[in-house]
Order: sequence, then structure tokens, then C-alpha cells
Amino acid sequence: MNAGLAWRAGALCLALAAPAAARAAAPDPVRGEQVYARCLACHALAYDRVGPRHCGLLGRKAGSVPGFAYTQAMEDSGLTWDAATLDRFLADPLKTVPGTAMTYAGVPDAGERADLIAYLRAAAASPACAGVATPH
Repeated sequence: MNAGLAWRAGALCLALAAPAAARAAAPDPVRGEQVYARCLACHALAYDRVGPRHCGLLGRKAGSVPGFAYTQAMEDSGLTWDAATLDRFLADPLKTVPGTAMTYAGVPDAGERADLIAYLRAAAASPACAGVATPH
């Protein structure tokens, strides 16, 4: 095979593989639910546990679930939970909000964080969150 033909064949393979790779990298709420299983030690979607409930998390001001005992650091953080803020917090909670009571080391893998955020977004519209008060 000559070099020109080999180069074109390689370029074609890359071009065909790129859309599949992009789809594989898209945030997946099903994979996110598997990541969320780690959170269940302290959190639930619809009710408070050691950590606050997650229904309605996106768009909510950090430290604002009525009746939950947040640290002063979380209440004073000034954060509003959106995808970017959650990504940063989930990567390193103690760095993002020094003084938080959340001692979990974080989710170092960016793909897992994206999947987890996709799950939390989808869960907000699920029957599990129907009727759950979500302060904003």
C-alpha cells in the first residue's frame, strides 16, 4: 500500500470513529446512577440523611434546604448548584468549600462527574422527586 493511500485510509477510520467516541463521551444518567450509589451512604434523593436531599439540587442555593444543619462554610459559600459548580465541588469538596462537613474525597474522574450530574438532572423530573419541596 502506498503512503498516500494508507494516510487516507487512516483518516477515514478516524473520521468514522470520531462520532462514536463523541457519543461514548456524552454524559449518561444511567452510568450516573451507578456513580450515585456511592453517595447513598450519606444522601438520598427525596429526604435528608447525614447529607441533604438531592431532589431539586440543580438551581438551588447551597446550604438552603430548610431544617438541614449545614456548616457555616456551606451556608456562606455563595454557591448556586449548576453543572459547573457541581463539577468543581464533586471533584474536590474540601477545596471548593473549605470547612464543609462533607468529608468525601470527591469524584476524580471528569466523565463520572458528568454522568452523575446528568443523573441528578434526570432524577429531578422523576417520580422519586415528585412533591419534594425544593427551595431555590
